[in-house]
Amino acid sequence: MSKVGQKRLPPAISQDNIERPSLARINTQAALGRAGFQVGDRVKIESTGLHAGQIGVVQRLSGGVIPSALVQVESGGARQVRTIDLVPAPKTEGR
Repeated sequence: MSKVGQKRLPPAISQDNIERPSLARINTQAALGRAGFQVGDRVKIESTGLHAGQIGVVQRLSGGVIPSALVQVESGGARQVRTIDLVPAPKTEGR
């Protein structure tokens, strides 16, 4: 009998490990955003990624399904960040 065209069965899934480690997790609260930010505010980025943990200045706010802000970080880069991932930056002396 030829094996051409025969489908393989998927591997058996253990009930102990249903969730895949590469499975995306969706924060349903992101659609609500975080209110109170204005252009020029100093913020800290609390998400993961290239600019995580950095302090920056809000350059532009965008409404929509998931509210976001364009943040210029002190290291010189810029990033579009969900407002749910921003917190006000700690106050520093002289500012």
